[in-house]
Amino acid sequence: MKVGFIGLGTMGASMALNTRAKGYDMIVHDLRRDAAGPHLDKGAVWANSARQVAEAADVVFTSLPGPKEVQAVAEELIAGMRKGTAWFDLSTNSPTVVRQLSERFAAKGIAMLDAPVSGGPSGAKSGKLAIWVSGEKSAFDKHKAVLDAIGDQAIYIGPVGAGTIAKLVHNCAGYAVLAALAEVMTMGVKAGVEPLALWAAIRQGAFGRRRSFDRLAEQFLVGKFDPPAFALELAHKDVTLATEVGREFHVPMKIANTVLQEMTEAMNREGWAKRDSRIFMLLQEERAGVNIKVPAAAVQEVLDRG
Repeated sequence: MKVGFIGLGTMGASMALNTRAKGYDMIVHDLRRDAAGPHLDKGAVWANSARQVAEAADVVFTSLPGPKEVQAVAEELIAGMRKGTAWFDLSTNSPTVVRQLSERFAAKGIAMLDAPVSGGPSGAKSGKLAIWVSGEKSAFDKHKAVLDAIGDQAIYIGPVGAGTIAKLVHNCAGYAVLAALAEVMTMGVKAGVEPLALWAAIRQGAFGRRRSFDRLAEQFLVGKFDPPAFALELAHKDVTLATEVGREFHVPMKIANTVLQEMTEAMNREGWAKRDSRIFMLLQEERAGVNIKVPAAAVQEVLDRG
């Protein structure tokens, strides 16, 4: 199997090197030929264009900045790839774009799958990467070994576009959490706590000790808010006190005050004050018009995977 790799930037360079290290014949391309130096030294072959990669490879991987670049490369790929080959886009893309491209490529007998990665430059280098693949399941199965050369957590998650949506959910959540942490850290420091001491303390608290997304498993994901692990009325009190400190020390806390408003709205629902504090999350379910409730056994099965 000949593997084509297009895009040898911060992430792509390491992913391509790891693939080559597993013994795959490779043909590579980037806008900057010098970016391919380490790959050519390891035995990869240079292509002068994305189309040349498409014409030579049995499977193509792209790692590009965004939708515009992916769409541009797609025109060369669709002109050069053969029926029965596959294209995995490792970029962070638009779900609308990947669905449109997948449909176009499928019409020519080519599988196009979105396969965004998560793990950052260090993960790309070490191979400790999550790869969220969606699209044609048979193409995923056929090329699973190549995906495993790129990352240690390559999983299939559904129809085309699902992987991209998962990546956007993950990244947006991460930055939202960082924004909230910036708020509360500045509040704590301005209120008189030394930054290192504050950080050292909170990372050992109940929230700091657990993986962020694992928290969804106990209440929100399974729809179980009784009996409460920590009552809404107590959480409402805590967030109220925190925002009062912010006002006392003139620290803007837009995110924390939004959370307080959510909790206050939940407190006004009959019987909710004594239920688990996470119940305020149901307000967003109502607004979005979705019902998220997963069987507890299925959730536990995912947790058991590690």
